[in-house]
Amino acid sequence: MRAHRFHVVIGALAAQALSARAAPAADACAPFAGQAFVAPSQALACLKSFPFNETLRQNVLTNIARIFDFYTFEDFYLNSPPPFQESTANIRAEIARINSTKFETDYDFNRAVYNFTTQLNDGHTRWFPNCYDTFQNLLPAPVVTLADAHGVQSVFVAPDSVALVELVGTEFTSFFDKMGFDWRRLAGARVLEIAGMDAYAYADLIASTESGNYLDHGVRVNSVFSSYRISGTDFSQRFGDIGGPAFPDRNSLTMTLIPVGATKAETVTIPYLANYLGANFTDQKSFWEVNCAANNETNGVDLKTLGDGSALRKRGIGVARSGRKLARAAIVDKSNSNAVGLPSQFLPTLPPANGSTGVIKSFILPGNKTGVMFVGSFEGDFNQFQTDTQAAISQFKASGVSRLIIDLTNNGGGFVCLGQFLHQFLAGTAKLGNAGNPGFQSTNRGNPLAKKIVASDIKLKLNDSFVFYTADNFAFLNNQQMSPAHDYIDPSVPFFVNGVTDQTSQRFFDTCGLAFVVQPPEQPPFDLNNVAIVSNGDCASTCAMFSTLMFERHQTKIAIFGGKPGEQVQYKGMAGNQVLEWTDLDDEIKTANVKDDPLAPPDLLVNANMRHNWRTAWSFFNEQLPIAYVSELPQFRFPYTNETYNNPQALWTFAESKFFG
Repeated sequence: MRAHRFHVVIGALAAQALSARAAPAADACAPFAGQAFVAPSQALACLKSFPFNETLRQNVLTNIARIFDFYTFEDFYLNSPPPFQESTANIRAEIARINSTKFETDYDFNRAVYNFTTQLNDGHTRWFPNCYDTFQNLLPAPVVTLADAHGVQSVFVAPDSVALVELVGTEFTSFFDKMGFDWRRLAGARVLEIAGMDAYAYADLIASTESGNYLDHGVRVNSVFSSYRISGTDFSQRFGDIGGPAFPDRNSLTMTLIPVGATKAETVTIPYLANYLGANFTDQKSFWEVNCAANNETNGVDLKTLGDGSALRKRGIGVARSGRKLARAAIVDKSNSNAVGLPSQFLPTLPPANGSTGVIKSFILPGNKTGVMFVGSFEGDFNQFQTDTQAAISQFKASGVSRLIIDLTNNGGGFVCLGQFLHQFLAGTAKLGNAGNPGFQSTNRGNPLAKKIVASDIKLKLNDSFVFYTADNFAFLNNQQMSPAHDYIDPSVPFFVNGVTDQTSQRFFDTCGLAFVVQPPEQPPFDLNNVAIVSNGDCASTCAMFSTLMFERHQTKIAIFGGKPGEQVQYKGMAGNQVLEWTDLDDEIKTANVKDDPLAPPDLLVNANMRHNWRTAWSFFNEQLPIAYVSELPQFRFPYTNETYNNPQALWTFAESKFFG
């Protein structure tokens, strides 16, 4: 367990800090306690009822600034290369700006930090204040981009919006029905303008200012629209960033549209309704206590006090059967907190293949020539992912399948080694060897505190069952695993970018093969010319690394669906190499006994998470350029249609005809 008494003290300090200024006389949170849905104005009033406090600002900004010392891409942001130049920022100047800005409420301050990190467009590196991301605004008219029979693309209210919205529940739909708003008649309407702007221009605006997560603007545009996905282990449909924004700061959205069957445009003001996703509360005081105050899970602990791997698993830390901790690279999509299912009429009607109970859903298309693996994420059960892959492909081979389509739509990433496992399983060990690494080099940042952490880990005789910093997590470039006593970060290696010389660790490989419970085959199960990938480009982290490996090393065919007509879309989102949550980094610091170092980030006084990209994957083709900054476009680009935008099976059948027809 975490140090409970210590965190109770932290929570008390935070409460004292907030009480430094008197709260509003009226309790803005109590009126909707216990309700799943609330008017956005009411939700926002609650969130803005907590006054700004300088103590909390200094605690948060000091924590964030020192975490950025570990952020591998910081210097790249000074001048991001085309086509990613929109993702350019002087991170230290932004922190200074926020530190000197006058804020009225604690929400306003946290929202400024959230906006700053979100607009870095790196889903691995974001500030999530659990106090204020407790709502998701939902619009009963999510939008999509579709092509008609002539190939002309337009924005539409999703044609399946009635079935989708009804899945949210009657508590949601009755709100609109009681006010006499006929949201059902908007389904399938052609949208000409949103908020007084051309519909695609508005999509561009949201992609630039709110979507985040992906360096590429075109990928973020696809995030704006509604799309199918796997959430957890179930088929689902995202409302999209227009239909389901992360904060209750809009009461409504105006659209100029032409309803189905009509010929004239009309302007409609569509209400939002906020869905509460936080912990149960009764009033403002308890809202703060359960959502906002630091608790026993907010900060890290000294892992040496937890003992074996089972204790780590109880804290949600991935641990392989061998006992080593498992690296992750994934974005956080808050819409998964209350995911809505895919309307039943759009679920695949084909019988699922073996190995389809987890995050992978596999099918054999009619004709028995093409198998499909819809890889919803690289999360979940680490071992089951491997056995499910083996089971599906074994059934494909036994059924005479000779072609494979991999669907990576809305895959947010996950365990680093699962991406490398799937790549190696498809490519075979004869070509790649048994080391389990995909061939790209990796580094972490060689800042002074990182050097102290590694040196202390060596002195304490720690290993990969406790921490990520020890050298036995990695291999030399000859694929020999490093000893935990090896110091790979001191001396560090200078790296020059954007006029700045920074320090990185020495280069190393991953050692994923040590964690595999399924041995990849010696030969590829399919001719790699008969393997293809489909996606909407919202393929992040481990997913981006996997698709990059398939493309760069095997020239795998990739098709991207959707996006704004005339705008490019990369086939991958943000490709880091490993993400550390704030608790992960604090675990490393405390376990190495360096928490008292003046460079160490302080414990947070509020319940929040500042995650960061801790490792860089360097391009297989250019080892001076991170994979994240390699611009690579798909060989195929298709618009969504009324038949394919939310119907995975229809999309796979269409892709089969284009790839193999």
